[in-house]
Amino acid sequence: MFQIVCKTVLTPSVSLMKLSAPSIVKHAKPGQFVVIRIDADSERIPFTIAEANQVDQTISIIFQVVGASTLKLNQLKENDYILDCVGPLGKPSQIEGLNRVCVIGGGLGCAIAYPIAKALHDQKTYVHSIIGFRQQDLVFLSDEFKAISDEYELVTDDGSSGKHGLVTTALKEILNKGDSFDEVIAIGPLVMMKAVCELTKNYGIKTIVSMNPIMIDGTGMCGGCRITVNKKMKFACVDGPEFDGHLVDFDEAILRNRMYQAEERKAYDHQCRLLKEVQSD
Repeated sequence: MFQIVCKTVLTPSVSLMKLSAPSIVKHAKPGQFVVIRIDADSERIPFTIAEANQVDQTISIIFQVVGASTLKLNQLKENDYILDCVGPLGKPSQIEGLNRVCVIGGGLGCAIAYPIAKALHDQKTYVHSIIGFRQQDLVFLSDEFKAISDEYELVTDDGSSGKHGLVTTALKEILNKGDSFDEVIAIGPLVMMKAVCELTKNYGIKTIVSMNPIMIDGTGMCGGCRITVNKKMKFACVDGPEFDGHLVDFDEAILRNRMYQAEERKAYDHQCRLLKEVQSD
């Protein structure tokens, strides 16, 4: 059992949870993730470790309510418990030796990009951060990114906060000004990561992406998280989650990501009905 020691609402649909997890904190590194199970009847859900706090022995996860499981998780409060939390899983981010990096986060991907950006900052790497959201009320971690970035830009699709535009628009402006980077790290929706990779390929800049396909066990045994990288099958849970974005078959990944949308919507609606019945009792 893992206790929720703190819960913070970041936006109407995004929450941060701190879990007491001493055994995980001891080994956790930026870029790794955990798999949690809320209770005995729940599915296993992967979450990137947003922070591993060595002082209070907690890990933080940031999640958006998008389906039945995250809706159920969001009903839990401080001092409640979740049944299982397994990790750290996946390979840590490879950031040693990098001098100048552009870190790009899109939407919920900012929760994954932030610990990597912070680790880069802590090792004295020059960090230019670009974070993007659809609109102002969806923005989170803005102050945190600003604090650990040498240069920082916030963009929104509708211009309601920061600059008006997409992360690719901001990146292209930077590159056209002559700024150079050892690496671009882009984390967010698949279509966003694909667009960033198409842009950086033209400039010959290595680009790392973090893949989050359908995942069950997190150990490579189920095969659910398979993706194609450089025309070879890889498993995001054990070979990643980070890969060279110029080698990822994004079209295939996007199609696989849409496979269970109807079932996911049905499960979400069912969970909503259950919650309404409980609240009405």
